[in-house]
Amino acid sequence: MLELENMTSISFQTFEYVIQDATDLLNHFDKLNTNPPPHEIEVLKRSGLVMALAALETYVEDRIAEAVDKVSGAGSENSILVKFYKSSLENDLKYFHTPNTDRVKNIFEKYLGINVTNGWSWNNYDSKRACTELNTITKKRGDIAHRSWRPQEGQPVSHIVTRDELRKHIRFIRDLVKATDEFIEKNL
Repeated sequence: MLELENMTSISFQTFEYVIQDATDLLNHFDKLNTNPPPHEIEVLKRSGLVMALAALETYVEDRIAEAVDKVSGAGSENSILVKFYKSSLENDLKYFHTPNTDRVKNIFEKYLGINVTNGWSWNNYDSKRACTELNTITKKRGDIAHRSWRPQEGQPVSHIVTRDELRKHIRFIRDLVKATDEFIEKNL
């Protein structure tokens, strides 16, 4: 484990802790699930997706700040240029919010000059497929957060997040963060 920690960023290590909330919500759903599932436990799956994307958002914000500190160099805090660079990032992060493909790509390009989406490749994912998947998940999160999409009892409407989808979304976000972290480390 120590070797892995030396190879990953502090932001990645924090993400691994924070993403556990989404996994815990899925586990709670499984414990309460019966056939058919009680109507009121569907909120756990929707909340799990929101928490998974919150973990990704936090990772991106922390990782860009961590990388900017590394790029600007130790002892450079008195430089006017470094102060401007960091305050500009700080301001942009106030408006970052939903980590869709364009927002993630743009912030890393703006502050580090790297296109992190080029590193989004693992197992059965290439960059294009990963970008599409992230945008699908962030749209779903937006629908949940802003429109609730709470299922109504007695109406045979499929739920916006199924158990298997949530499990896959959490795995995808974990893999995306790992690929991002490795790509930044190689290209910084």
